[in-house]
Parts: sequence; structure tokens; C-alpha cells
Amino acid sequence: MAGEVPDLDRAALEALQLERLRDTLRRAQAHVPYYRRAFEDAGVTPDDLHTLADLARFPFTTKADLRDNYPFGMFAVPRGQVARVHASSGTTGKPTVVGYTAEDIDTWAEVMARSIRAAGGRPGDLVHVAYGYGLFTGGLGAHYGAERLGCTVVPVSGGMTERQVQLILDFAPRVIMVTPSYFLAILDEMEAQGVDPRTTSLEVGIFGAEPWTDEMRRAVEARSGIRAVDIYGLSEVMGPGVSQEAWETQDGLHVWEDHFLPEVIDPVTLEVLPDGEEGELVFTSLTKQAMPVIRYRTRDLTRLLPGTAFPAFRRMQKVTGRTDDMMIVRGVNVFPSQVEEQILAVEGLTPHYVCVLTRPGNLDELTVQVEAAAPLHDAALGDVLARRIKDRIGVTARVEVLAPHALERSLGKARRIRDER
Repeated sequence: MAGEVPDLDRAALEALQLERLRDTLRRAQAHVPYYRRAFEDAGVTPDDLHTLADLARFPFTTKADLRDNYPFGMFAVPRGQVARVHASSGTTGKPTVVGYTAEDIDTWAEVMARSIRAAGGRPGDLVHVAYGYGLFTGGLGAHYGAERLGCTVVPVSGGMTERQVQLILDFAPRVIMVTPSYFLAILDEMEAQGVDPRTTSLEVGIFGAEPWTDEMRRAVEARSGIRAVDIYGLSEVMGPGVSQEAWETQDGLHVWEDHFLPEVIDPVTLEVLPDGEEGELVFTSLTKQAMPVIRYRTRDLTRLLPGTAFPAFRRMQKVTGRTDDMMIVRGVNVFPSQVEEQILAVEGLTPHYVCVLTRPGNLDELTVQVEAAAPLHDAALGDVLARRIKDRIGVTARVEVLAPHALERSLGKARRIRDER
């Protein structure tokens, strides 16, 4: 049945991983010039893989490597066999391009169906997809997965928030798939229209594409009455559907390890860390045909834990931040998610915020701009938040408490940092 998790024990899963990993390495070496050179430089061949631990001998792949081979240099099949191309936004350089064969799209639909089912979706559900469609993988990945599971899909995409609310009220979806930051904008619009979000038909929110905290989960669930679960993915590995949090447990995201092999490394030494230790998440694709990726450095920070809802599949803890969105404020490492935790602990503030970095003199300064929940708010809210940030994170921050709706709303992935240095 579509969306069912394979009935494997850990030993059988690891045997399957080893077989698929060997095939992936051979395909990459044979058909991708970049990997042929990288393997030669590292002094390894696919024949050197005897156990899963041997993967640590193989080189990493980075976003820079993908950009250096723009647009189609990482493809392992002729371009004519590529059924679809997606790409990143390219805001920091050339976009990273990924390709899919028809078989890859079928695999992607299946792991997404598995994710939606694990999140609590069921055949026959109406699914409101508010992820962006187009080169971004979110919308089409969710769409194909929901259809594979047997759901009715409402392909709204992002934006036009008033219409989002109208369709939710009129069509009565049970499931919404959306970034957490944009769901906040939808809730704001509902309340502006006089609608109590807890009275809508929505029961399940599948939130991804950006880090969000457990504090955010509790706040969203209390405000909307839904059950909020996390989904993880990235275009370079497949798209959304690489791992999924279970409806029943809400305790981290089970990695679909029959298709994606995870590692966690020390981002400085690049050594593989044992399960349970936090570091940078690395993925190797096991079943991708058009564009296999070997040890792709995601820059996401997490840890691997034993499976719970699906015991054979390890969980990854909710992503706490990224190595490339870490702020260093006077020698202290700070992630936006840490600031968000403190904001959500202060009654009277909303989760709408931006961290602004400046350097008026020789030292960095952090200003947190955050919206109040009410126009007439207590002026001391900023002082309360500033003390919490100092006491719990260890940095001094200036806090500006703004009126409701003063900050621009995100229609997709939220940008929590504005660097004005």
C-alpha cells in the first residue's frame, strides 16, 4: 500500500543500505566526472567499501561543488533521460541544479506519501499545499506525495493569504503543508477576519523548509488546535521527504534510511560522530538515478537517535540551526532558534522577529526586533526578553518591541537574520 513503511529490522535495513551504497558509488564513479576525480584524489574506489563505516573514507560533496558543475555536470544519466529539473534560488551565487529521472520522481512520490502517512495523513484526506511551486522542490514534492497516498490535493502554493484562508474555510482540508513562518501569517489573517483558527477543519500541520523549535510547536498548536509535525528534506538529496516526524510521538524525524544514508560529522575536524552527538548532518543518496550525491554536507545541525515509531529507522533530532546561519556576537555562537525560544517564553510577544547584526564601532551588536501581541503592550517586555537572552544565551542584545504586523511576513522560508555590518 502506498505510503507504508517497509517492515525491516535493523540488520536487514543495513544489508540493503550496503548493497545500494555500492551501486551508488559505482554509478557515480562511472558516469560523473566530478566523482571520478574526487575518488582518485582521495585514493578510494567503490571496491574499498566493505562495511557502511567505510563510507567515511570517501570525499564529501558541498554546495560549492554543485555550483562548480553548473548546470548539468553532476548528472549520471544523459540529459535526455532527465524528466525534471529543480534548482535552488541562487541568492548567494549560481543556483544548485538537481535532476530527476521518471524513476526518481516515482521514488520521491513514494517517500513523500510515506512521510504524509507517518505525519497522520490518510487516503481520502483533503490536503492544502501552501509550499511554493516551481523550481523550489517543496510544492511539487508535497503534491505528488499526497496524490500517491490517495489524498485530494489543493495546490494553492504560497502567497495571497486572504485566499488561503478562504479556501481553508470553504474546502475544509484536514491537512496543511506549509512553512511554519507562513502558517503564522495564515493564522494572523484568520484572526484579522474574525475567525478562531481552532474552529477550522485543520487537524494536521506538516511544517518544513526551515528550522523551528518545540516552543514554536507548542505555541502554534495552542493557537490553532492542530497537531504540528516536522518534515525534512533538501533539493540536493531529493527534496522534502528525506525524514519525517511521526504523528504519534512527535519526538524527532525518522530518516527513510532505505533511500538516504545519514551521517553526523564534526564540522571542524570532519570526523564522523557516534549516534547521540550533535554535529553537521551529511547525506548519501542510495536510490537516485539522475544525480547521486555522495556525503553531501547539508550544514544543518542535529544528532542521530534510535528509532521509536519506526524502530528500524534512526531519528534525527529537530534541526537546531545551520552552520551558515550561526551568528558570532562578541565571541558567542548564537542561532536564531535560541532567540526564538526566549521570545516564546515571554507572554505578550509573538514569534515574528528578526535578528539584526550591526557593527557601529569595533564590536558586533545584536538587535532583536520582535512584534508585540497587542498594540498597547507593556513597555517592559523588551527588558524581560533582553534579560532572558543575556541569562540563557550569554549575549547582550538590544530589543525593539514593535507594533503588531510591523515586520514583513514571509511567504516561504523565513529570513531570521539581517546582517547590516
